[in-house]
Amino acid sequence: MKVTILGSGAIGGLAGSHMTRTGYDVVLVDQWKAHVDAMNAKGLYIDGIRGEMTIPVKALTPDQLPEHVEKNGPLEAVLIATKSQHTEGALRQILPLISPETFIVSFQNGFNEPVIAKVLNEAGLGGMERVVGSIPNYGGALVDPGYLEFVHEGPIQLGEMSTSEFTPRLLELAKMLESLTNVQLSHNIWGQIWAKEVYSQQVVFSALADARIHETLGVERYARTAGAVVREALEIAEANGITVEAFDFFDPANYKPQTPADTQKLIDNINHAIWLLKKDQKPQQHEFKKKGSGIWWDIVYRKRPSEVGDMSSHLIRYGKEAGADTRLVEKLSGMILEIERGERQLGFHNYDELEAYVKSIGKELP
Repeated sequence: MKVTILGSGAIGGLAGSHMTRTGYDVVLVDQWKAHVDAMNAKGLYIDGIRGEMTIPVKALTPDQLPEHVEKNGPLEAVLIATKSQHTEGALRQILPLISPETFIVSFQNGFNEPVIAKVLNEAGLGGMERVVGSIPNYGGALVDPGYLEFVHEGPIQLGEMSTSEFTPRLLELAKMLESLTNVQLSHNIWGQIWAKEVYSQQVVFSALADARIHETLGVERYARTAGAVVREALEIAEANGITVEAFDFFDPANYKPQTPADTQKLIDNINHAIWLLKKDQKPQQHEFKKKGSGIWWDIVYRKRPSEVGDMSSHLIRYGKEAGADTRLVEKLSGMILEIERGERQLGFHNYDELEAYVKSIGKELP
């Protein structure tokens, strides 16, 4: 199976390079020409939790892809690994290159699978039967052209969107992705995707200040506020009839506390998630450049809009359509967007404001 990865930052680049090293046919595509040029000239340099390595890869800019397809045959597996807000644009670039055998994998955060199916359907190229959903739960950062940092280990959840079966293409892709990390096949990948989006509200929360995660989510007072937002997001999922699946970082059962003891269990769950994210890091061997979430990285390091606007807009829409309360999700995403627009400063004062808002609408945890 030939794999084409659209978006060759941390998530796409780590997967593509390790599959290439194993011997699979992989092309990395990225619009950042300097990054593509560096990968082709020197290979993809990776440091972080697994040490330093340089992996030779094949990389293209999007405008070079049609010629590549003409010479090497039609696209087969296409993994979209762009930021969520760039999904539709990336897909539309390759529509003329899609064959009847091509399938598309959302290798991203966000509710992108329905967007992909809609674009395919409008182009007369099928729909959800051509879409595979996934959750890459490892973490990294694109530091400089040709340079990735591997920040934390984590599995990949993978599943077909139109069937609960494990199809031949799903099994083959899973085997290829095992080059990087453990792959967990799912009979309910949509429930996994919802779980990541629900859980991600506390990741969004952690980006309200320019601080390490143990200084934000790792503080009980702040964790209680984050837990209230995640609980609301879980209620949105349930209002839409979604069976939210547990995964390594997250157990939805902990986010519906009825007693103070339940809340303590929730806080313990958050602290365990922080431990999982940090357990493989050896600061004495490598000084990590990425010290927060991907949202923090975009805001502080890359100076660009994060995925919050796109991801939260879908979650809020799903909530409103189902008649669910979305006030905390809206408040949190609004604060992040104000930071991105330069209308609000990063800082712990944002936690004080959000905590006060949670209390004002009676949604604090017991």
